Amino acid sequence: MTVLSAPEPLVEAEIPAEPLGFRTRRLLPHRASEVLLPAAVFLLALLGWEAIVRLRGIPPYILPAPSLIVATLVKDWGVLSAALLVTLGTTVEALGLAIAGSLVLAMLFAQSKWIERAFFPFAVVLQVTPVVAIAPLLLIYLDGHTAVLVCAFLVAFFPILSNTALGLASTDHNLVELMELYRAPRWRQILLLRLPAAMPYFLGGLRIGGGLALIGAIVAEIAAGSAGQGSGLAFRIVESGFRLNIPRMFAALTLISFTGIVIYLAFGALGHLVLHRWHDSARSRGQ
Repeated sequence: MTVLSAPEPLVEAEIPAEPLGFRTRRLLPHRASEVLLPAAVFLLALLGWEAIVRLRGIPPYILPAPSLIVATLVKDWGVLSAALLVTLGTTVEALGLAIAGSLVLAMLFAQSKWIERAFFPFAVVLQVTPVVAIAPLLLIYLDGHTAVLVCAFLVAFFPILSNTALGLASTDHNLVELMELYRAPRWRQILLLRLPAAMPYFLGGLRIGGGLALIGAIVAEIAAGSAGQGSGLAFRIVESGFRLNIPRMFAALTLISFTGIVIYLAFGALGHLVLHRWHDSARSRGQ
């Protein structure tokens, strides 16, 4: 008589973990290409610009070469750096006010749909009204710095508000009902559940609002410069245009572009730092 033995249990083969050094070596070429490729394309564009200006003999008052722009930036650094600090200070101040106001209003919207329906149209009206049309009116009623600050605030406020409100409203309703079942206070729901769930939306709005705050400050400074007020980078652009100092105009524009890139990268790094351990949108980029 044959006795059938019980089948041996299947043992799952352990997949060896990828060594950290190998993973780092595998990611390095990809990370290097992300930086080197755009840098190489940008450098080629600058070289082409320089070559066209030199070969065709284009005068500086029409189109200055990149080398002349850099030389002007070094020569006029005292004036341009002071103007940069003014524009940057206005941008940071407006962005801080926009963050504080949007967070408070978004949390009020999350508490009551009636509050959202009552006040959200005002935010939309302020967003769709062009800041170019608002700036001259504000310069009539306010001093130059306050008018520029209000314009930058209005431009940056709505993207942060709309993204934060969307994030607070997108919280998992099952988790909200669970906290209500345990009779958690409303402030605990917001602090421990809704705000962490809205963090990716808030950081996305922050990245957009940071650039828009700079744009709003520049547009308002141009209007203030046309009215004979202001001291920021846009004012220096208007002043250089009146004096036909085109290289200084391009130098100031270079500083504005560089500032916008730094703001975008800084908020992108902040978002990755906050989200890369737990949110898929940041973890997929880090792996």
